[in-house]
Amino acid sequence: MLTLASRFRVDLLLLVVAASWGSTYLVAKELVTPSSVIALLAVRMLLAAAIMAAVVTIRRRRVTATEIRVGVILGILLAAVFAFETFGIAHTSATNAGLIISLTMVFTPVLESVTSRSRLPGRFFLAAGLAVVGVALLAGGGALRPPSLGDLLILVAAVVRAVHVTAMHRLTGSQGMDSLHLTTVQLATCAALFAALSMVTGQPIPTYLAGLDAGSWALFLYLVLVCTVFAFFVQTWAVRRTSPSRVSLLLGTEPVWAAIIGITIAHDAVGVAGYIGIVLILAGTGWGRSVEQRHRLAVEARATSSTHPSSPRR
Repeated sequence: MLTLASRFRVDLLLLVVAASWGSTYLVAKELVTPSSVIALLAVRMLLAAAIMAAVVTIRRRRVTATEIRVGVILGILLAAVFAFETFGIAHTSATNAGLIISLTMVFTPVLESVTSRSRLPGRFFLAAGLAVVGVALLAGGGALRPPSLGDLLILVAAVVRAVHVTAMHRLTGSQGMDSLHLTTVQLATCAALFAALSMVTGQPIPTYLAGLDAGSWALFLYLVLVCTVFAFFVQTWAVRRTSPSRVSLLLGTEPVWAAIIGITIAHDAVGVAGYIGIVLILAGTGWGRSVEQRHRLAVEARATSSTHPSSPRR
């Protein structure tokens, strides 16, 4: 069981990841077009995988067959998340993308409860409902609007991301695998898939790279180093130390960070309904986090007591 200090460290790092991911929509919007999605992802993953592989080599710790097998499975899911998400960004606004992806925090507990055949408290879903209402208010500005193609692609990305988080917890939770190795294999799998796809569809990698200026390269390196290498290492490390629902709740603050960055840097206009949405997302995420934590601790306590029953009275 995690101590208070350890739990705070896990939560803080996940919030940093959420903030960095909240910035990716604006960054990616500056770097991608519908024809360059695969090329961008291929270069991003190739650089990230190369950096991670160099770190693994320096450590001189052998990557096990189990880590490769699990990493490839998770890498395929992660590649699908990136593909749907980045194509979605190319067809919708950065703000909408950052908001819709947060529905991962609703899908993940549902998937987890199905796979574990257990139920979360009803209050958790009330909290998630608050966050969903907040997302709707932010995305629609207080009005109901039909989703665009980009919005639907981001919605699919949210579902696949929930599958990825749940699968990561199931496949790595009790096997003692190295988080660095798993992250490296996942990114290498993504790099191989996108590099192969770039040869048959979309803008060629050399053409894409030739069009990047100094400012674009700076944004690209931020995308690789902070939003990819750092973020996915932390996610892989954290999900093995807490529950998928908790990870998704904390990463569910991503749309708030996306809104803050959009307002302060991109100067996006957010009306009264948008600000109400931000408050609801924060309130729903915080409440849901608290409910999930108490529920998980109670389940762990019951499991411990059943494993180590008290001695019978004589």
